[in-house]
Amino acid sequence: MPGKIMTKYGEVHITDDVLASLAGLAAMECYGIVGMASKSAKDGFVELLRRENLSRGVKVSSEEEEIIIDLYVIVEFGTKISVVADNIISKVKYTLENLTGLKVKKVNINVHGVRV
Repeated sequence: MPGKIMTKYGEVHITDDVLASLAGLAAMECYGIVGMASKSAKDGFVELLRRENLSRGVKVSSEEEEIIIDLYVIVEFGTKISVVADNIISKVKYTLENLTGLKVKKVNINVHGVRV
């Protein structure tokens, strides 16, 4: 469980679902992203997730005291994927570090599709 913060009053535990929801919401605010995709694309079929299921497109893992976020996204046609990915990485890292106080080691972007 990566979301553990020690304070002088005790411990605060943040579940992986909360971290995934925060990362998904932060990513959806970025320009050029159409939506989140499910983590497992079967037979090339990519499912566009609704706003209430954004955490299904995010995988949270930990390495020592730092967290690693894997995002599965669908980008808008006509946008430069590298620029969109850089924006998502910086937005998600900034949001998670400021809201939770946890250190984000990496944010990996997996582009599962392009939509108009």
